[in-house]
Amino acid sequence: MTWIGVHSTRLNAQLIKTIFKTYSHPRINKNPRTKEDLMNHFEAGEKIMVAAGWRPGWSTDYVATILAKRLRAEKVLNLSNVKYVCDKDPKKFKDAKKIKTINWADFRLIVGDKWDPGLNAPFDPIASKHAQEIGLKVIVAEGRNIENLEKIFDGKKFEGTVICD
Repeated sequence: MTWIGVHSTRLNAQLIKTIFKTYSHPRINKNPRTKEDLMNHFEAGEKIMVAAGWRPGWSTDYVATILAKRLRAEKVLNLSNVKYVCDKDPKKFKDAKKIKTINWADFRLIVGDKWDPGLNAPFDPIASKHAQEIGLKVIVAEGRNIENLEKIFDGKKFEGTVICD
């Protein structure tokens, strides 16, 4: 990812932070390695941390798994432009099937083991490996559907894919 890519994630994070301003810390986390940043985000009882890209070569998916591990989080919500993970690329294959739940080993067979900036995958391969190692649950869902997002937060049935072991 180039610096332009990193800064575009920071712009997106600014928008998300604005939407969740009542529940989130006023500052965006831009460095997953700084302990002070992590602690400051939750010192006032905020429930949501908004984070963005850190630096080129680190995907936002991977940064999310690092933050999840450091915060002992059990799950990450990955909002995307897709409703579900599919067994193959639906843009290339009309017979692609949506997946509601999948384990990490099977998911990693779909996304592979190599990450390149700009890779179009529902959750990148390096982040997937890390998530599997730390026992993280990841929910992949479309980010534009606010009603569906509310269902996820409320623990109700939702459209999206759950990846976990």
